[in-house]
Amino acid sequence: MKAIFLCERTDKIFSVYDDKVVCELQKLTKIEKKIYNKADILSEPALFENVEIVFSTWGMPEFTEDEIKGCFPSLKCVFYGAGTVQTFARPFLNCGVKVFSAWAANAVPVAEMTVAQIILANKGYFLTSRLYHTEGHSSAGEAFKKCKGNYGETIGIIGAGMIGKRVIEMLKQYRLNVLVFDPFLSDEKAKELGVEKCQLTELFDRAFVVSNHLANNEQTKGMLNYDLFCRMRENAVFINTGRGAQVVENDLACILVERPDLTALLDVT
Repeated sequence: MKAIFLCERTDKIFSVYDDKVVCELQKLTKIEKKIYNKADILSEPALFENVEIVFSTWGMPEFTEDEIKGCFPSLKCVFYGAGTVQTFARPFLNCGVKVFSAWAANAVPVAEMTVAQIILANKGYFLTSRLYHTEGHSSAGEAFKKCKGNYGETIGIIGAGMIGKRVIEMLKQYRLNVLVFDPFLSDEKAKELGVEKCQLTELFDRAFVVSNHLANNEQTKGMLNYDLFCRMRENAVFINTGRGAQVVENDLACILVERPDLTALLDVT
């Protein structure tokens, strides 16, 4: 075998690698339409000693360096049809295996979804629909009167990486004011993007919608806490498509109880 599909989640592989893609891969590598998991690899490592290419997606198993050397002595690269590779990549890289990710392509639907939620939030969709079902038409109508809409509203973007930048670019057509917190964003790049750099506290003070796109690492864990959430404007909305660990979950739950006017849209927890 020159190439294999490797994944713990058998439901994911062929939703990412559809029939057309598999057909192309078979022409290039003669790969079989069979999914292996880590147990398969470890039970018969000799079967995989000639494997040069691994194709995977969400559910890629983790291997130690010794396991990689013992099971995949010929492995040259891993193609990961999803976003971040932090959970599994380091041992492969240390063994000289190249790891390729679809993180740039994966950023597109995340950014599209985020922008759609921002536009709805500015129009008061989430607050008014909630009030309509819990308190009736009159309460929803009164809340709607306070909604400014999109024109001239202020949005806060936390993290101007691949997804954050794409969200900023897509928001330009709506004539919004965009604030950004990102210590690595230069003044020149901020000017090019047409955004205003600021600190987190100011961003939470001023933005009607706060959208998190921070990178996932030790420095960002628990960064978004009660002290920030309590600063949010009346009827404001927090969107998290970053990582759940960046939010102090109990703090967010607490502020949502204290401030039922606020909305949290959580793609991750």
